Amino acid sequence: MTDHSAHAPSARQTNWAGNITFGAKRVHTPSSVAELQDLVSAGTAVRALGTGHSFNTVADTPGVLISVAGLPRSIEVDREARTATVSAGLRFGELTGPLHRSGFALHNLGSLPHISVAGACATGTHGSGVGNRSLPGAVRALELVTAGGRIVSLERGDPDFAGTVVSLGALGVVTRLTLDLVPAFEIQQWVYEGLPQEQLLGRFDEVMSEAYSVSLFTGWHGGPVDQVWLKQRVSGDGPRTAPHEWHGAKLARGPRHPVPGVAAEHCTQQQGVPGPWHARLPHFRLEFTPSNGEELQSEYFVARHDAVAAYEALDRIRQQFSPLLQIGEIRTVAADDLWLSPAQGRDSVAFHFTWVPDTAAVTPVLSVIEDALAPFGARPHWGKVFNTEPSRLRELYGHHADFERLTERFDPSGTFRNDFLAHHFPRTG
Repeated sequence: MTDHSAHAPSARQTNWAGNITFGAKRVHTPSSVAELQDLVSAGTAVRALGTGHSFNTVADTPGVLISVAGLPRSIEVDREARTATVSAGLRFGELTGPLHRSGFALHNLGSLPHISVAGACATGTHGSGVGNRSLPGAVRALELVTAGGRIVSLERGDPDFAGTVVSLGALGVVTRLTLDLVPAFEIQQWVYEGLPQEQLLGRFDEVMSEAYSVSLFTGWHGGPVDQVWLKQRVSGDGPRTAPHEWHGAKLARGPRHPVPGVAAEHCTQQQGVPGPWHARLPHFRLEFTPSNGEELQSEYFVARHDAVAAYEALDRIRQQFSPLLQIGEIRTVAADDLWLSPAQGRDSVAFHFTWVPDTAAVTPVLSVIEDALAPFGARPHWGKVFNTEPSRLRELYGHHADFERLTERFDPSGTFRNDFLAHHFPRTG
């Protein structure tokens, strides 16, 4: 796969995982907003392409793929407003260092710093923490090129804003975003192994609230949780020492990778060594590629008060999906008000599955998982593989119809529609 950050003009044929071959003959990488406007206004089928880390056809089109990675790169920090206005094609790993040197931070980061800011926000990508909203929750304003090449700017408080942040590329090509900032901070990261299942289920909220960000990694083998990654914010009292035992789990004796048996060299530093927020909140380091894309991913969000019951429902069917699993991860995400955010309106727990790269085998297993999680209103991650039917999505998202109307108003001719949107948001008129 061509490194999109290099602004290469040639077509990129597959996504990062290699499970999707794009239908477009060419990827255009405009070097100015004016050039982007010309491309959009001249196209009848246009889609924005980020770093290609989605595992489904959300970015696919038989028409024109457009990357904004070639637009002039800018990071404009407003110290008084505590915001940063950034070019949409930046990857988080390219943004966080300059923000930290300015004395600021983002409230949350995903496990990969390699993903683009615009792409992550458009698909509802998140980080972790009981008090931390997803990545698009930080968006205060955005600018996008809509059908016909018109530039539209929206900000928090505008009537359409909550429908435009997690928009799946359906409204236009985002060029700039303004993000809320917090003061820079440091994180210590520890890994514990062998968390007894009874401790997790009996004290779920306590376990997930033990640090600024908590991730549980499990192979769903019916025993203890394999690993718990605690990312603890360093307080004014300075770095702390971790106990050897925590809720029955033991402190790891060395660095760990989430997938058993894989070397930890690509992971962010552990064992309690303090470091800046952007070097600890992700699981993986920017300077390394964490894998070769040899995987598929799925993720489902349930309300946090249903987390234990949802865990138990998955545990009952684990033998049906665990043979295809590389690793599972469980994280918390705070509620937001964005229409298509999987955490919209409810504090959530996300059950993540990293699968072996076998679409034919994984696809039927997803239906088994979705059936097990159906009583809990499980919402799928928009950028990962899922089978959830459009009628069910309409039930799960209270603003589903509002978003359909918004797309019709922003894009009446369907310039940005593709098969993914046509399936999940069918137009009846």
